[in-house]
Amino acid sequence: MSSHTIDTAMAKRMVEASAIRGASIIGQPGGWSVVLKLGMQEKPLGAQRSDKPRMWRSLDRCVDYLKKELHIARFELLDATNFSDVALVGKSREDASERLRNAHEAAAHDKWFREQVEIGLAEADDPAAEWVTNEEANASWAKKRAELVNPSPRESPRFSHGEV
Repeated sequence: MSSHTIDTAMAKRMVEASAIRGASIIGQPGGWSVVLKLGMQEKPLGAQRSDKPRMWRSLDRCVDYLKKELHIARFELLDATNFSDVALVGKSREDASERLRNAHEAAAHDKWFREQVEIGLAEADDPAAEWVTNEEANASWAKKRAELVNPSPRESPRFSHGEV
């Protein structure tokens, strides 16, 4: 692979090693790109599986990506001189961002669910855990349902004729 751009994995390692001295967001026809400063050199952040600069259609998404993925929150330059929101000619992948967002949400839910299962298993293995039989649980819920259907007279509101 050519070295005209820096891919995200390499950029992450360089950020960890404090090798990136700065970042600039540059407006392009169709979106925004990022240029990383490495010593005296500047190289664009590359797109996945290619040596072309990565483009974001939204400045907010570009900044969000840099903050969350690369942990870069300060920028030396924001140049909107050449920015144009006119879409570039080529394949449009409008579904890609939605698909990726859904995949991230699913992964986050899976992580949360697995954590909840681990917590539940730890509670179940605790010798101090108190167990309730199915019959006891059914009886308790039957009692609660009956109370909701037929509240006791002292719990039900009393209205005189004409009150609302």
